[in-house]
Amino acid sequence: MIITQGLLLDTSRHYLPVHFILKTLDAMAYNKFNVFHWHIVDDPSFPYQSHTYPDLSNKGAFHPVTHIYTQTDVRKVIAHARFRGIRVVPEFDSPGHTQSWGKGQPDLLTPCYKKTVPSGTFGPINPTLSSSYQFMNSLFKEVTSVFPDSFVHLGGDEVDFTCWKSNPKVQAFMTKMGFGHDYTKLQSFYMESIMNITAAFNKTSIVWQDVFDYHKRRRAQYVVEVWKRGCYLCKVRQVAKAGLKVILAAPFYLDLPGPTHDWARYYIVRPLSFKGTEQQKKLVIGGEVCMWGEYVDATNLSPRLWPRASAAAERLWSNEEQTSSVDKAFPRLQDFRCKMIRRGIQAEPLFIGYCKHEYIGL
Repeated sequence: MIITQGLLLDTSRHYLPVHFILKTLDAMAYNKFNVFHWHIVDDPSFPYQSHTYPDLSNKGAFHPVTHIYTQTDVRKVIAHARFRGIRVVPEFDSPGHTQSWGKGQPDLLTPCYKKTVPSGTFGPINPTLSSSYQFMNSLFKEVTSVFPDSFVHLGGDEVDFTCWKSNPKVQAFMTKMGFGHDYTKLQSFYMESIMNITAAFNKTSIVWQDVFDYHKRRRAQYVVEVWKRGCYLCKVRQVAKAGLKVILAAPFYLDLPGPTHDWARYYIVRPLSFKGTEQQKKLVIGGEVCMWGEYVDATNLSPRLWPRASAAAERLWSNEEQTSSVDKAFPRLQDFRCKMIRRGIQAEPLFIGYCKHEYIGL
């Protein structure tokens, strides 16, 4: 049984005003989503206002006043979500996707080299320095006090090893640790350390599948989120076979522009249709719709999400045998789209037609 129906919003690539996050939570509740995965920071900007490290947003946000989330904002979002039966799981993705972090935290990122001299550019978080882990410990001490959920997402995806490979001090550390030239071992070393930090704060870690692919020491308490396309059910099976819990996101990326009628491709996903035991299938605890922010801001967030996310939601919380027909789902989705319109949700049309109560604005 899939117990987690999640929706990811990316507030780093484009800032989303709090009002629009709250409106999305309303729509999530109408659609029976129960987890808001808040991808709050990334390379482009660091809008989370940390009390411990105020320069992270002062120097890393698009604007230090207008484009940040204060801790009051965060608590408002959490309270709004809680009254709608929605948990809020924050993501602070590292060691990659951290360019904005380096603007406010000197010496956190790895200096890149061109031959024997620094190039002036920086790569992922420097995993060889004790100061990096001291910083992460202090940051997560704050984050885990602000976000009460028992889960925290640590990211761990798409780490570019080029800068690490160029840095002589990183190379020396690799030799000292016996990692040879396998930089996936260095990433695993870093992620293991970060998972230990969050575990000390009684949080269960969620990571992107890259960490599972590289990580040899398997911690029973971490959850793997499968995001890469291709044979994603093969990866789900592999993770479940290893005895780890799984969240499936790969077939539910809604951020890319496309015709509305592609809702059916989300509806026909069968998250549990891999070859595995019943016990392994029970480890698939969730599915998640992802709305990344490269092409999405407050102007198009809602119609880009709805009603396509509604199709994914029904897939995740309904019995597959009873909801297998796209033809039968279409009129129900049309009707539900009109219900969302009446409630003030800007859900784009599925095809020619009308709603009795058309959208009349905010």
